[in-house]
Amino acid sequence: MLPTSLTRPAAALAFCLGVGWCSLAPEASAAAPAEMRTWTDAQGRTMQASLAGIEGDQVHFLMSGGQTIKFPISKLSPADQDFLKKNTASTPAPAPAPGGSVPATPAGVTARLPIEKRVWPKEVEVPARSIEIAVVSEKPEEKNCVYQSEAFSFHSEEKLAGSVMKEIARTFEATRTLLQTLPWAIDPKPPVDVGRFQAKFFASRQSYIADGGPENSGGVYMSRDRTFRIPFQSLGLKLLGKTWAKDDGYSNDTIIHEITHQLMHDYLAFLPTWVIEGTAEYTEMLPYKAGRFRAAAHESGFKEYLQHAEERGVGLADINVAGHLMMKGDEWRAQADSGGLAQFRLYYASCVMVYYFCHLDGDGKGTRFLKYLDKIAEAREAWNAFFANPLVKVDKETGRYSWNSNQVTPPAFKQNEDFGFEQLQILMDGRTPAQLEADMKAGFKKIGIKW
Repeated sequence: MLPTSLTRPAAALAFCLGVGWCSLAPEASAAAPAEMRTWTDAQGRTMQASLAGIEGDQVHFLMSGGQTIKFPISKLSPADQDFLKKNTASTPAPAPAPGGSVPATPAGVTARLPIEKRVWPKEVEVPARSIEIAVVSEKPEEKNCVYQSEAFSFHSEEKLAGSVMKEIARTFEATRTLLQTLPWAIDPKPPVDVGRFQAKFFASRQSYIADGGPENSGGVYMSRDRTFRIPFQSLGLKLLGKTWAKDDGYSNDTIIHEITHQLMHDYLAFLPTWVIEGTAEYTEMLPYKAGRFRAAAHESGFKEYLQHAEERGVGLADINVAGHLMMKGDEWRAQADSGGLAQFRLYYASCVMVYYFCHLDGDGKGTRFLKYLDKIAEAREAWNAFFANPLVKVDKETGRYSWNSNQVTPPAFKQNEDFGFEQLQILMDGRTPAQLEADMKAGFKKIGIKW
C-alpha cells in the first residue's frame, strides 16, 4: 500500500544534509580519506565531511555514514577553495578504466550494467554483516528505542532484544539484497541526509493508526517522509510475559512488499501504479525463508500466488489488460479505497503483468521491461542532478522548489506518472493492447497456465 500521492515532492528526489548543496557520486579517490572537518559553501552553509578526492572541477567528500558526494569547487567558500589548493597534491582523480580511458559516466549518474550482461539470480541470501545490530538508544519510557542494521534505522516504541531485532532486520536487509541483485538495476540508496532507510515499529495498532497508518493495512511505506511504518503484530511479535518474542512461522509478505516500495522510492513518481504494485507483489511472491530468496523458483511462487487468488475467487479472466495497462493513479485509488476483492484484483493484475514482462515476454529474459526501467532511471537521474544543483532552492518541509531560469534548466522529462505511461511504448513494442493480451495468453500457456 502506498497511500500518499505518487507525484513526489522535490525534496524526496534529492536533498543532502538538509541544505541541498551536494549530489551523489561514484567514489572519487583510492587514497585514504582525510580527517573530518567543517566545510562551508559560498552561501555560508556548512557540513562535516572528510576530503576523498578531486575530479576536474569537482571535490569529492566522504560523509560519516559512508556516502561519497561531490560538489563544484567554485561553489565552496574562498577559504575552503584555498584549503583544497594546499592539500590536494596527493589526492588523485578516479583511476582510469581498463584500456586507459576514464569512466564516462556523467556526474551524479549511476553506471548501469548493459542489459545483455544482466542475469536473473538463482538464490539471494542476506550477508551476515548486514544484520549485525547496533543499539543507538533504548528509552522505552519515551517510546524511543533505536536500532540499526547495515542500511536500516529501526525506531521502536518498545525495547527489543538483540536476537529479535536481528530476525526482523534479516527480512529488511534480505529484501534490499534482492533488489540489488535483480536485473531491474534499481540500486537502492537511502536518503543521504539520514544515511539509512527509516522504519518505525508500533506496539499497538492504535499508535500505528495515530501516526498515519491506514486502518485497513498491516504496514505501509509513506513516501512523504520516506519511512516504513508497521505495528508489532505485522512483524510477528508477541508479548511473552514482559518480553517481546518473534513468531518464526509468521508470514513476511507485507514487510517484503512495503520495503520494495521503500527501496524503489526514487522511481515511484515516474511509474504507473500497476508497475509500482506489480514489482512489490513480484518480490513478495518469491519463495523466501530466513533471509534467503529462492529467486530461481519464481515460477512455482507465481503459480502458488495464482492458486491463492483462485481460492479468493479471482482469476486471469478478470483482467482487463488494456484498461489496467493505462489506469491512472486517481482511478486506481478510487477502486482500491473500497478494499476487499476490488483492491486485491488490482494488485493481482499488476503482479500478473509484471511477471509476464519479466519472464514470458519476447526473449523470456525481460529485455523490454529492463529497457523500460532503464528509461525511468534516466528521468530519475536527471531530476536528482537538477535538485542537487546549488542554484535550485528546495523547501524540505513543503517540497516546493525554485530556480533561476537564466542559470538552470529543468530536465525535459516529466516528473510524474505521465512519463511512465509515455514510456509504455517500450513494453508494447509496436503491439496493440489486444496483441499484447494474445501474447500474454500464449506466454502463460507455455508454463502450463490457462488464461
